[in-house]
Amino acid sequence: MELLILLASRDGQLVTREEIAKRLWESDVFVDTEHGINTAVRKIRTVLRDDTEDPRFIQTVTGVGYRFVASVVARPAAVQVELAPAPAKEIAATVDGPAPPVATHRPSHRALWLISGSAVAALVLLAPALGPHSVLARMMHRDAPIASLAVLPLDNLSGDPSQNYFADGTTDELTTMLARNSTLRVVSRTSAMQYKGVHRPLSEIGHALGVDAIVEGSVSRSSGGVHMTVQLIRADTDTHLWAQSYDRSPDEVPTLPDDAARDIAAFLHRSVATPPTIRYVNPEAHDAYLHGYYLWLAGRNQDAEAYFEKAVQIQPDYALGWAGISDYYGAGAVDALLDPRSALPTAFAAASRAVALDNTLAQAHLALCATIFLAQWDPVHADQECRTAIQLDPEFAEPYHFRAKIFASLNRHAEAIEQQKKATEIDPFGRPFALAYSYQLARRYDAGITDAQQRLSASPGDESLHWILSVLYRCKGMKKESIAEEEKMAEATGDSAFAQGLRKAFDAGGYDATLRWQIAELERNSRTTYVSPMSLAILYAQLGNREKTLALLEQALEQRTPDLLWVQCDPAYDFLHADPRYRSLVQQVGLPPAY
Repeated sequence: MELLILLASRDGQLVTREEIAKRLWESDVFVDTEHGINTAVRKIRTVLRDDTEDPRFIQTVTGVGYRFVASVVARPAAVQVELAPAPAKEIAATVDGPAPPVATHRPSHRALWLISGSAVAALVLLAPALGPHSVLARMMHRDAPIASLAVLPLDNLSGDPSQNYFADGTTDELTTMLARNSTLRVVSRTSAMQYKGVHRPLSEIGHALGVDAIVEGSVSRSSGGVHMTVQLIRADTDTHLWAQSYDRSPDEVPTLPDDAARDIAAFLHRSVATPPTIRYVNPEAHDAYLHGYYLWLAGRNQDAEAYFEKAVQIQPDYALGWAGISDYYGAGAVDALLDPRSALPTAFAAASRAVALDNTLAQAHLALCATIFLAQWDPVHADQECRTAIQLDPEFAEPYHFRAKIFASLNRHAEAIEQQKKATEIDPFGRPFALAYSYQLARRYDAGITDAQQRLSASPGDESLHWILSVLYRCKGMKKESIAEEEKMAEATGDSAFAQGLRKAFDAGGYDATLRWQIAELERNSRTTYVSPMSLAILYAQLGNREKTLALLEQALEQRTPDLLWVQCDPAYDFLHADPRYRSLVQQVGLPPAY
C-alpha cells in the first residue's frame, strides 16, 4: 500500500528503487530491499491485473525504478480520520477481547480501507512482541509449518536468451538438492516448469501444485561469475519468509544450488544429515552438462549428446556427464532411433562408469537399471538398481516409472500400475502418457482411454497422449479412432506429410491399407537409416502374416531390440501363442509365458 501511494502521488514521474527503499524501510532495518521491492510491485500488478509487457498502471524502467502511468484523480474522503499509534496491550485486547462498540458515524469505504490497512500494518509490526504462540501469530501463520514447496523456474537476468539453459539447469539442480537435503516434499521440475514465464498469483500456483511455499528468484551470469537471488514465500498468504543473494566465482558455480538448498532447509528446520558435495566439478564440464540436459528435456536428443560428450571430455571423472551419455544411447535404442546392437553396450558402459565415479547419484543408478534391463534382459539386477535410485532420492519419479515397465514385462501388471501411479503422483507432468501406457500393457483399455482423454483435455497438443490413445483404440478394435489419433500425433510432431499419407490410405482402402502404406514407408526409410524390426513386426502381425511376423521377431531377438520385452502385452501377437517358434523366442528373452 505504501508503494502504491508513493507511485500514484508522483504524477507519472519516475520513482527510483533507492527512493522506494528509503520510503518503505528505515535505514537501520536489515532486509533484502531488491526482493522486497520486486515482491511489492508484483503484488500490486496482481491485484490490478496489470501486464508487464503492456502496462496500464506500473511501467518498469529497467534497473532504475518505476512510473505510475495511469491517470490519478484525487477525491476527498467523506471523513477525515487520524490514526494514533496504540500501545501493544490495547491492540492485544482488541484482538482477544470483545467486539468494540458500533460507531455512530460511518466512515467512507476509502477511510475504512485505510484504517484496516494501517491496523494490519501495526499488527504485523507488533507480532514479534506478542509472541510466536499468540492468537495474532496464528493469524499471521507463523506457527503453520512448511512441509512442501515448489521451485519456480529462475528468471534469466543475464540479458542473453542463450543463457536460458543455465537458468533452467540451475532450477533443476536446486530442486534436486532440496529434495536430497531436506525432509520437505518438493514438487518435480516438470510440474513447476509449466509456470515458466506465467504471471499468476503465487497463491493460485501454490494451490494448483498443492504446496505450502514457493521458491522463486533469478540468476545472472557474466565473465566474473554468477549472481543468484532466491526468496521463499508462503503460498497461501503470499508472505515473504526468507531471501538470500549469492555471488560465486566460476569455479564455485557447481556447488551453488547445494548451498542454497541447505540454507532453505536450515531456515525451515527441515535439514537432513547429508554430507556436502566434496567432489570437484570443472565449471566448463558442468556448463556443458546443463546445456545437454536442457536440450534433452526439449526432445533435441542428438544435440544433447554432443554436450554430454563434451562434459566428459573436459572432465573424464564427471559422473553426471556419463549418466547423460547413457540416457542418450538407452533412450535412442528404446525409441528405435539408434541400432541397439551398438547403442545399448555404449549405454551400459557409460552407466557403469557413472556409478563407479559417484555411487550416491540417483541418476547414475537409474541409468544402470535401464541398461541392465534393456541390454542384458536381467530384471532382477535391474530392479535392485532402481530401488537404490529410489532410496537415494525418494522424490525421483523415473525409477518408479522404470519399475513399472519391468513389472509389466513380467506379467505383474497390478504392481506395474501401482508403481506408475506413484511416479505420476510425484511428477504428473513428466510423462502424461505413462499411466495410460501401463493400463494398455495390462490390457485394461477402457481405464487407459479414460485416463488419456482426461489428460488430453488439459494438454490437447501433447503428442504422447495422441500416441497412446492410438495404441489403446487399436488394441480395443476401434481402428478408425486409432488412425484419427495417429494423424493427430503426426500433426503434433510437425509431420503433416505422414498425417496426410495416412488419411489418404485409410480413405482409399481402410485400416489394412494404412498398415501396408506404413510398411512401405518404413522399408523405404530402412535404406538410409536404422528401422527396428519391431516397428515392422507389429504392422505385419495386424495383417495376420505369420511368417513375416515371426521372421521379424527373430531378427529383433538377434538385435536384442528393447520392445521385444513387452511382446506378450500386445494382442496383435496373440495369434502366434501356439507357435513353437514364438514360444521359443519368449523363452530366450527370459519372459514368463503369458499364453
